[in-house]
Amino acid sequence: MVREKDRLVGESPAFLAALDEVSAVAPLEKPVLIVGERGTGKELIAARLHYLSNRWDATFLKMNCAAISDSLLESELFGHEAGSFTGATRAHQGRFERADGGTLFLDELATTSVLVQEKILRVIEYGEFERLGGSKTLRADVRLIAATNEDLPRLADAGKFRRDLLDRLAFDVITLPPLRARSEDIALLAEYFAIDMATELGRDYFPGFAPAAEAQLAAHDWPGNIRELKNVVERAVYRTPEDLPVGEITLDPFDSPFRPEKEASGDGAPAANPGLPLDIKQTVRQLEIDLCNDALANARYNQRKAAELVGLTYHQFRGYLRKYDLGHTGDD
Repeated sequence: MVREKDRLVGESPAFLAALDEVSAVAPLEKPVLIVGERGTGKELIAARLHYLSNRWDATFLKMNCAAISDSLLESELFGHEAGSFTGATRAHQGRFERADGGTLFLDELATTSVLVQEKILRVIEYGEFERLGGSKTLRADVRLIAATNEDLPRLADAGKFRRDLLDRLAFDVITLPPLRARSEDIALLAEYFAIDMATELGRDYFPGFAPAAEAQLAAHDWPGNIRELKNVVERAVYRTPEDLPVGEITLDPFDSPFRPEKEASGDGAPAANPGLPLDIKQTVRQLEIDLCNDALANARYNQRKAAELVGLTYHQFRGYLRKYDLGHTGDD
């Protein structure tokens, strides 16, 4: 069963609309696709679909497809016979076989190979499959719930996801709102996680959040969604004395003046994508300005030394200063 600490919390219109969709489709014997950014609670929604269905008292199995290599995924889903590959000393029941009569939740479905997708499609359409290395056709009555944070129609257009499988999964698609679209729920969720953490620490009560901490939580855009909020709140609670309200929120646990700097270098590692869409000219302009300012600050505004820090000659660096009207461009 779903644990009390794993229950869904929220009262924003976008969240309640998603729950209404879940309640409507849960009783149907149809596959469901859950779409949402990382940390939005796709696994909890899958559990709700199962426990509101007629299969609520049967098996509910979960598997993250991205956590298993392609070579093992087929075996994990459909099972294998003894001797089907090196190390297969005995027959193994796959997830579809073990979930017979119940529900199977496959997270990160977009990471699966086309071959595995073809076999999943066959189970959905006919309820049939074979174990790896076997010749006997097995049957399983399984309701499939899948989840992804990818744009599956775009992947299908690119030939990276089977269109026929997508059509079967998309009987109904539940798209979960990110936390930034659920601003009304941030304080509610934060208090819920804080009380749970205080209980875990053996404290009698949770004194609440100071106004500055509440404002900081409300202002953050939460790219990691509910999972990020939970980590931030739990960290803040355990770092705060039990008789004081939480006043300090650390959003980035790696933030430190002693954090090792990434070496600029020759390892050929790709630069982080700043996020698309963007204005490339304005982005490059701002990057050059920031690098010049950082170099000047590190060189104590000695332009010759600053030029060396960014791999430019003195005259090239002065050209950038003139280009962007950055400070004094006279002689050092």
